[in-house]
Amino acid sequence: MLNFEFQNPTKIIFGKDQISKLSSEIPENSKVLMVYGGGSIKKNGVYDQVAEALKEFDVTEFGGVPANPEYAVLLEALEIIKTKDIDFILAVGGGSVIDGVKFLSGAATYEGDEPWDILAKGIRTYEGLPFGTVLTLPATGSEMNSGSVITREETKEKRVMGGPGLFPQFSILDPHVVHSIPKRQIANGLVDSFSHVIEQYMTYPVAAKLQDRIAESVMQTLIEVAPKVMEDPSDYDAASDFMWSCTMALNGLLRVGTPNDWSTHMMAHELTALYGIDHARTLAIIHPSQLRYKLEDKKEKLAQYAERVWGISEGSIEEKAEAGIRKTEEYFHSLEMDTKLSEYTDEYERTSAIVKERFEERNWKGLGEKQNITPDDAKKIIEMSY
Repeated sequence: MLNFEFQNPTKIIFGKDQISKLSSEIPENSKVLMVYGGGSIKKNGVYDQVAEALKEFDVTEFGGVPANPEYAVLLEALEIIKTKDIDFILAVGGGSVIDGVKFLSGAATYEGDEPWDILAKGIRTYEGLPFGTVLTLPATGSEMNSGSVITREETKEKRVMGGPGLFPQFSILDPHVVHSIPKRQIANGLVDSFSHVIEQYMTYPVAAKLQDRIAESVMQTLIEVAPKVMEDPSDYDAASDFMWSCTMALNGLLRVGTPNDWSTHMMAHELTALYGIDHARTLAIIHPSQLRYKLEDKKEKLAQYAERVWGISEGSIEEKAEAGIRKTEEYFHSLEMDTKLSEYTDEYERTSAIVKERFEERNWKGLGEKQNITPDDAKKIIEMSY
């Protein structure tokens, strides 16, 4: 096991009717900016619950954060924070809204002139504006981590940011909200969270047995509950396991003491930035090709994954590894998710060259757990994904 330090300060409030506890989690006399997305919270009852819980606070609302949180839109919210002396932000939504609020938290305390520098220059946030979340869409795990991904439409970029100052102070998780989520978004959440586990688990063995077992249990749980929650989102027990698995997939616990990959995410972000394809679907496009391309580096963990998660006991290490990749593709397909870029756009032929150029511009010498995925390798992996 590798050396590590682990601290996660986010308080989780999980279960039915927990939104009412908001008033006791936000400091008294706070000036609150409530941030949400396209307005679905006004149809599923979440908005009314939040409004009731915040009735004693000075609240300003900011809606319209898009599915890929857009820099220009967030700058409008940042201006409100500054002009109204906002001292607490509440994200009410899924990962995109929460990621947007993390940007606002960091930008509100950033002393530079250009907030985009936080993303473009990889500036970490050590003390952001306090915020909490009410999760309405399980997927990203952003409700219990300090990472964020922001889109800039004018340059077709998706950039990441983070830092210890970007953990939510609290997150409220009520599985009841899952009943109103469209089937497509549930599928996205299942794939996104599964992918998060793959990125932390599918590397090489370092005798981190407990982390392996926790990762495998999260994947097994997602596989088990997927057909239930897809068929009946109002199944509270299935929704609970789904929601908590998404959080556990990326709250930092799985990554400690282990090598991490994340190259699939870096490549997938470019596909979303270029074509607007749902984040989870870009992950489903890249993962099979990336795993096959790096089979030699990953075959031991792939074989272990095939055995423990999918029950494959026959064959050599290489045969089990390939079987594990096939099972992963089949799982994605079972969620009605295509796994080829050409199934999403007719403009795919130049994609690999564009991604290579972007990685070169950013001086990314090597991605992956061994930093041995070069821009040329990324180009080949994306071509395999056509």
